[in-house]
Amino acid sequence: MTEILEVLVHRRAVKAFEPVEIPQVLREQILDAARHAPSSFNMQPYRFFWVESSPRKATVAKLCLGQMPAATATALVVAVADIGSLAATSQAQLEWMRRSGFSDAKVRDYERTAKIGRILFMPGPFGIFGAFKWAVFRLLNLWKTMGMPPVFHQDLLKWATKSTSLACENLMIASEALGLNTCPMEGFDGRRLSRFLGLSTRYHEIVMVIAIGKKSAAYAEPPQWRRPLDATVTVL
Repeated sequence: MTEILEVLVHRRAVKAFEPVEIPQVLREQILDAARHAPSSFNMQPYRFFWVESSPRKATVAKLCLGQMPAATATALVVAVADIGSLAATSQAQLEWMRRSGFSDAKVRDYERTAKIGRILFMPGPFGIFGAFKWAVFRLLNLWKTMGMPPVFHQDLLKWATKSTSLACENLMIASEALGLNTCPMEGFDGRRLSRFLGLSTRYHEIVMVIAIGKKSAAYAEPPQWRRPLDATVTVL
């Protein structure tokens, strides 16, 4: 536990890297840690693009506005919220449950839950179904305590972004634990980067680009400041 906490505390956004190779086994460990992050309904609504070949990395670095972390990193990971994979993910989990020997009752329960989820999350053409669902839930909320599901297209992308961010944190902590360093970046040309990766504006949204490598020996880390707990946390 102490080692885990040390990794969490010592992780920093490194701004300059030195050229090192990341072996395939490390790459797979890092990405495997990312996919084990919690996600709403276990829908895992994200995709990761690991960019390490020199020409493609140079292109992505340029689309990250030429930032030093992007230009010097060994690899760049583009984290994408993906709402186009929901049906395929639920179907894959259903098939896994059948292969793994889940009872027929458990399989039927999951099928029912997945069907309800598709109905709740489907905005419909021009968002008409989403608007109808929003009105229904608002009326129900007048007399019943309940949450509001992501009924509109933008709400669905926001929902997927939360799970993607959790996966990104797993990825960065795993990198740190394996002796590498990272720098999450929000500065990038989203339109051109999406086009370069062949993403759909309807189903995908780039959440962040993470530079991965080994901190340069010449890079001097500035002191870290965090707000004190009493300015951040309220205990009720």
